[in-house]
Amino acid sequence: MDSDLNRMILKGSPFEKISVQELAQQIQSRRKCRLKLPLWYKTEGIVYPPTLNIEQSSSEKAAQYKASLIDGDKMFELTGGFGVDAFFFSSKFDRVVYVEMNSELQEIVKHNLKVLNAENVDCLLGDSIEYLKSIDEKFDWIYVDPSRRGGQEERVFRLEDCSPNLIENIELILSKSYRVLLKLAPFMDISKALSQLNNVGEVHVVAINNEVKELLFLIHGEKPEFTRLKAVNLINDRADIVESTTGSVLEINYGPVGEYLYEPNAAIRKAGLYSSVATRYNLSKVHPNSHLFTSEELMDFPGRVFRVNKQIRYSPKRIKKELDLKKANITTRNFHDS
Repeated sequence: MDSDLNRMILKGSPFEKISVQELAQQIQSRRKCRLKLPLWYKTEGIVYPPTLNIEQSSSEKAAQYKASLIDGDKMFELTGGFGVDAFFFSSKFDRVVYVEMNSELQEIVKHNLKVLNAENVDCLLGDSIEYLKSIDEKFDWIYVDPSRRGGQEERVFRLEDCSPNLIENIELILSKSYRVLLKLAPFMDISKALSQLNNVGEVHVVAINNEVKELLFLIHGEKPEFTRLKAVNLINDRADIVESTTGSVLEINYGPVGEYLYEPNAAIRKAGLYSSVATRYNLSKVHPNSHLFTSEELMDFPGRVFRVNKQIRYSPKRIKKELDLKKANITTRNFHDS
């Protein structure tokens, strides 16, 4: 509890060589890991960085999903961090090279990976771009998770404003690897990224419990015939996946609202795979711009499902009168009211 932490800070550290500030950081950062990184939280001997590094790291579920996509002999992790991705990649590759510029964070990750028995990860300190320039080695995969914060810690929305600059360095990165796995934040524009990056074979929109967490771009050395787009929603031990390919044209039927109404999950909405989900589940769409679907039969649908009890022409007075409501939760799609 925060009150317990405040009391401890006032009392001071009970350990001679550990300041109360250092102790408070460990406690706060460990708390951040309880749900996001349960393996780290439960493992004795783990050392924690400032909470910002925990917040910026992948969650265990997201890291496990990334690791399920790739494997090989050698991989290079270009952008360091708290080492969560490096740990899960270590089970899929014989050797993982991790590079981090922050010496304190690099030492923490080096220590933690040893505690977690990930002995095949080389934790290096330095500038990863300069390191790539200095070696002749080629990797099966390079993983890039660029910083999306500017000099004033503001969000940046363009690839060229990320650090490292992907547009500027993509040729160097591809020259040192057969394939690249790029992670971008949920707010980045998929279409814009595809127009700037060549040879993207797959795009994965990854959500956890219906909240989009990551955009993953799998980039190949040669231009693929098409780009596969996947919307993935990870719920408990299940993954709801809807996919399509660029250039594919699927027809959607439109019709009146039936017995059931469906709203696609967040990953499908971000990926824009409305035609794919309608075709897969044989649904009609209620309007071209509403992205709500309907059917007479109940479907096991990847999103929210509503049973339609009644339809009423819109009027606040009429709704209150006919439904006898004093309070209600309202959801609107493609409608003028907030």
